[in-house]
Amino acid sequence: MTGTVLVARPDSAGDVILAGPAIRAVRARAEAVVLLAGPLGRAAAELLPGVDRVIEWRTPWIDIDPPPVTREHVARLMELLPAADEALILTSFHQSALPLALLLRLRGVGRITAISEDYPGSLLDVRVRVDETRHLPEAERMLAVARAAGFDGGDATPAVKRPPPSVVGPPGYVVVHPGTAAPARAWPPHRHREAVEALSFEGFTVVVTGGRSERALTAEVAGRHGVDLGGLTSLPELAGVLGDACALVAGNTGPAHLAAAVGTPVVSLFAPVVPAGRWAPYGVPYVLLGDQQAACKDTRARLCPVRGHPCLSGVTAEQVVKAVRELVT
Repeated sequence: MTGTVLVARPDSAGDVILAGPAIRAVRARAEAVVLLAGPLGRAAAELLPGVDRVIEWRTPWIDIDPPPVTREHVARLMELLPAADEALILTSFHQSALPLALLLRLRGVGRITAISEDYPGSLLDVRVRVDETRHLPEAERMLAVARAAGFDGGDATPAVKRPPPSVVGPPGYVVVHPGTAAPARAWPPHRHREAVEALSFEGFTVVVTGGRSERALTAEVAGRHGVDLGGLTSLPELAGVLGDACALVAGNTGPAHLAAAVGTPVVSLFAPVVPAGRWAPYGVPYVLLGDQQAACKDTRARLCPVRGHPCLSGVTAEQVVKAVRELVT
């Protein structure tokens, strides 16, 4: 049995949820797991089984709105870090583990494991190499890091702690989540509204969810045919809402991975700016909508680089209704 293990995944909520299988594998053979998360992933980190403590730090080389690298900012991380026996740094293919590995070395962490294409020198003890031409699902990619470190775990299916009861009525409704962190990944609001109306006409109760900053969007999308929960659910409460849904309609965003973690099928409105093979919902049935060969493919753009947003704007409400029917029947 290993002592305290630090696991780092300091970016968005969906990424943290997908790190869950790796964390469970570590916790099965560790006395304690401390998860280093960023502000966007903190709430998701609190939901993961196997996490004993969460520490939060804005990572200058990962954060969307990066803080400056200062002596004071790094010193705060050093104060937060536990006296860990070893560490796993979990990254996506476009991120480097080496800056954090350097800081963990200076903190005295004895054994560090991470994926690194670049030569790590003495920064890593276990260097994991992967074929980046294969679009390995993120959950599997991170579980491979845990296994390389000697933490043999189960499957790569995401999971969260038991959510609270749903704040909606009887189970079986469809959840529509129109918000995304990056505009390039968003299905247009009028298309969402058309889908809510079409699903309602098909006999489904439709619930529209979103954060506090998305209240205007959820109100527009819900209209007269949907139940508007915009700004009314915490992340654990959203997990409860999703857990009683028969399907979720959403883009490539954290709630899609949260739905998968509670076993709810997903209609995935997926813009190909990143590969669906890596970030599509994992471990549940899903239907992928959107032109995966559009000109924006693999650009990692946050703002759509193609006039008219063709990868998603052509998806219709009728296609969404059809996809929901496929998932629930």
